[in-house]
Amino acid sequence: MSQSGFRDECGLMAIWGHPEAANLAYLGLYSQQHRGQEAAGVVAGDPGPNGALRAYRGLGLVADVFQRFDFADLSGRNAIGHVRYTTAGGNHLFNVQPFTAELADGPIAVAHNGNLINADELRQELVQEGAIFASSSDTEVFLHLIARGDRSRPLTERVNAALLRAEGAFSLLILTPKTLYAARDRFGLRPLALGKLNGATVLASETCAFDLIGADYERDISPGEVIEISGEGSRASYFPFPPTNPAPCIFEFVYFARPDSMVFEKTVYPIRKRMGEELAAESPVPADIVIPVPDSGVAAALGYAHRSGIQFELGLIRNHYVGRTFIEPKQSIRDFGVKLKLNPSRELIEGKRVIVVDDSIVRGTTSKKLVQMIRRAGAREVHVRISAPPTISPCFYGIDTPTKEELISSSLSTDQVRTFIGADSLAYLSVEGMYRAVGSRPGSFCDACFTGNYRAGVPANR
Repeated sequence: MSQSGFRDECGLMAIWGHPEAANLAYLGLYSQQHRGQEAAGVVAGDPGPNGALRAYRGLGLVADVFQRFDFADLSGRNAIGHVRYTTAGGNHLFNVQPFTAELADGPIAVAHNGNLINADELRQELVQEGAIFASSSDTEVFLHLIARGDRSRPLTERVNAALLRAEGAFSLLILTPKTLYAARDRFGLRPLALGKLNGATVLASETCAFDLIGADYERDISPGEVIEISGEGSRASYFPFPPTNPAPCIFEFVYFARPDSMVFEKTVYPIRKRMGEELAAESPVPADIVIPVPDSGVAAALGYAHRSGIQFELGLIRNHYVGRTFIEPKQSIRDFGVKLKLNPSRELIEGKRVIVVDDSIVRGTTSKKLVQMIRRAGAREVHVRISAPPTISPCFYGIDTPTKEELISSSLSTDQVRTFIGADSLAYLSVEGMYRAVGSRPGSFCDACFTGNYRAGVPANR
């Protein structure tokens, strides 16, 4: 995936009942850095009716935000954390999560992965009722809905009532001194896993966070489930939403999740490799070598090489030390950044018929530059293979995607895209092949970016 393609979602981490809760939350966020590189934050607190919540948030990478931070300032046995990419709301400090507030019941903190398709309507309604918003993020809507709930009812009922007002995608963590709530929307669009660490309860967007801190994966929070954790780790489970066929995001397998993670109860790496195998079966072409666009295309390229019998080579070498300076929304910097990030190996490529495997083509500009680079390195032919279907529609569920007009496959045929990027041939994995690789029946995931079928609806202004 290129700099001009999709941007990741957000990453969540929670610890309940561990003396180093904030430190572990930090480590969990560090392992999920790929899910958000613009901001990070941790909120920690003490258990009990008089407990307090303390927060530390900042813009930048996890290691940079907490570089000189003393975790003694985030004492407590319970913590939630968040890494962020801008989806709803801009990249400003006031939008950095977890959000905190003081309710009549005491302090509360909220962290959210996803986007609400009715956030604007809810915000307008709340403002008209007198609510004052401190951010431009739809996550803050949850705080106001909970705060304005019927205070004669228990907090759990007010949380459930707030979730029932929300439409769209959310994996959600809500922390108070007494309780930790974890919830997924009724479609289960965004991932959220549950685990244990020496008697403590842990939650994370991806299981790679569990691996780093030595926690054991237990299960996923189910679509439409709310889990309440309190005391010494006792759990209660609720399903406040009407029954719905789940539709988790299939793009987690294509690109977003780390290949060593398990999301939606499936391990990512073998699925990506099978996508490459399916692609080779569907779209073979005579060639001398198969090369990936690192790192997003590596697993699929291995699968393609394995199924086709064509030699796999690391023909594009990635510079892992390119800073965020070269991932800015200015085309001139993007163009320079492609050359800084990837460099072709002339000795491997010169005179060869090359198959280049990547996970997607979004705007097409980066793919065009990669094809040009490979040709300049002496390739005799360049055949591009994409281990997912054409991306034709934007996402409204928590992924920062280009508009439909900017998605090249929304308006151009495969052959027109091939001409634009300058390849000798271009082929995508079919929707059916993608589902075969995932091992699920077609339609069992949200695939709106490939099909335009928005299972959870779209915002009213779209």
